[in-house]
Amino acid sequence: MTDEARPTLLPITDNAALVQKFLLALADEDFDTVESLAAPDLVWQNVGLPSIRGRSRIMGLLRRGEGKVGFAVAFHRVAAEGDTVLTERTDAILLGPLRLQFWVCGAFEIRDGQITLWRDYFDMVDVMVKAPLKALVGLVVPALRPRF
Repeated sequence: MTDEARPTLLPITDNAALVQKFLLALADEDFDTVESLAAPDLVWQNVGLPSIRGRSRIMGLLRRGEGKVGFAVAFHRVAAEGDTVLTERTDAILLGPLRLQFWVCGAFEIRDGQITLWRDYFDMVDVMVKAPLKALVGLVVPALRPRF
């Protein structure tokens, strides 16, 4: 997206609010807002997995999932000090009726009103074993479906 086509957003002076806006825009598939809050040199790290570098590469990946892979987020705690924001949250990856829900701790670094680092920590057993099992049980017994 060219700078001329990019929507004009009011500057966010509170870094914690900026990170929350970023993740909520991701949940809404508002990729223009996500892109506007991401620095060109953004690094996305899911600890234990390979890092993804560069806003254009990250946005390409996120946009390819549009309408196919959903995302939801519930914030439990958000703390900011200077240019660093820490989040404790529950994320959900939505694949049709399947809801993979797990705890995440995120660390974000902000420079000039944009996110330069997005690092998430989570328990791989929760993501790869527990969340899918709970999601499958929720498909069979809707009352047990994971929800925030």
